[in-house]
Amino acid sequence: MKKPQNAYRVSLKYHSLLLPIIYLSVSWAWADVKLPAIFSDHMVLQRDISIPVWGWADPGEKVTVQIEGQTKTATANADGQWSLKLDKLSATTPVTLTVKGRNTILITDVLVGEVWLASGQSNMQLPVNDVMNAGKEKATADFPQIRMFTVARRPAATPLTDCEGEWVVCSPQTAGRFSAAAYFFARDLHQKLKISVGVIHASWGATPIETWTSMERMEGKPEFAPVFKAWEAKLSVPYDEQKAEAEYVRALEMWTKTVARRTAAGEKLPPRPEKKGDPRLDKNYPANLFNGMIAPIIPYGIRGAIWYQGENNAGSAFPRLYAKQLPLLIKDWRERWGLGDFSLAWVQLPNFQPNAKVSASQGWPIIRNGMLKSLSVTNTGMAITMDVGDPKNIHPQNKQAVGHRLALWARAKVYGENIPYSGPLPARRRIDGSRITVSFQHTDGGLVAKDGELREFEIAGKDGKWVRAMAQIRDDQVIISSPEVTAPVAARYAWSDNPNCNLYNGAGLPASPFRTDDW
Repeated sequence: MKKPQNAYRVSLKYHSLLLPIIYLSVSWAWADVKLPAIFSDHMVLQRDISIPVWGWADPGEKVTVQIEGQTKTATANADGQWSLKLDKLSATTPVTLTVKGRNTILITDVLVGEVWLASGQSNMQLPVNDVMNAGKEKATADFPQIRMFTVARRPAATPLTDCEGEWVVCSPQTAGRFSAAAYFFARDLHQKLKISVGVIHASWGATPIETWTSMERMEGKPEFAPVFKAWEAKLSVPYDEQKAEAEYVRALEMWTKTVARRTAAGEKLPPRPEKKGDPRLDKNYPANLFNGMIAPIIPYGIRGAIWYQGENNAGSAFPRLYAKQLPLLIKDWRERWGLGDFSLAWVQLPNFQPNAKVSASQGWPIIRNGMLKSLSVTNTGMAITMDVGDPKNIHPQNKQAVGHRLALWARAKVYGENIPYSGPLPARRRIDGSRITVSFQHTDGGLVAKDGELREFEIAGKDGKWVRAMAQIRDDQVIISSPEVTAPVAARYAWSDNPNCNLYNGAGLPASPFRTDDW
């Protein structure tokens, strides 16, 4: 992609003004050993792996790290960076991490357990304060062995080396601010496995998957050209800071007058205007949240990640790209962490009824299908949530079920518990005359039609015209047919934004929407 001329002129100007200040502040900071924010009191370290520890010091300065009877040393390089790896830990009580250089840093109340990254958009961001039965959930959230580090929301044009945030111990006073999906996931693991659980929470509402993926992995790939092309018009005009400020001041004055008038009349108040920012630094620009919120926490030791996103991409011009974007994000994160194919699961988009324009694009079922296809990536899982959404609320409040289903997958596939962990998934299809037979996996206890006969199945012939179909369960299969289609070639299930679907397994977990065609 050809970069628009002058697209970075303003930002580079400000960077040049700040360079002397940044250099001086960093040089001063290096006089003492410094750690990234994620190494702080109350943190949780991942058990049973070599644990990376890193930071900054004066070039050539020797740094010593001590914990649980082991001592490791490193020397800061010419750029003032140092790193080392601790041997595997399995401590069961709080410990202290000591880092020594010219100064000494003591990090106290450190637990060793399981650490998970939780990322995505607003449904991952949604706090416990906003879920169903929030008062009860907060009152009973006395789990000092659950801790959460929330990465401060910040976009960046290049990868950052540090972020803002702190580890917070779970309690009735703090849990309300925790990511709800991540908290219920962690609570389930903690209660079932009897271990400490740390969550690194990095999410931001209304953001697409491409902003969470590194530029290096996307740029230059033909399939991602539409993503960058959509930004070309915004970047073609140089950002004018003074003009943006003047427009914001005028908008704020008008807003203030409108608020006063509507308040007096008892009318609904308008939203407060926002200052127009540099589009190159927009939170939605490709790679910007990877740079500002994911890069700073790499390579902190983790067991895996949970992902709750897709709503933004469902409303985009190219939702079909998601089937390539999700596997790419997984590969990107895994390669950068260097922990092999670490475990990663996502939440399939639930039932929801968006506006008519978005609904007509079939963005929601297309994203769900992209998520289903992404299960071909090794060591991944998916929480199916077609029965716990809210047709009228894009932020369904039943995050307890979301966290529980993510935890079922982790308990089964990561921690080896012998339990059902997924709803039925299509495995094979066979065409027999006027019928299509679809076989399923994850039918634990057998396939079940909840609340009457099976619904939301469709069938189509070579003309590609979909019609409602009859569907019957036979063992681990569903037989689909319609008198209107005598020579079917494809079938699909729950292919709409808010389907009234009812196929489950014997464990009470819903089936994933699917289609057998690739039209």
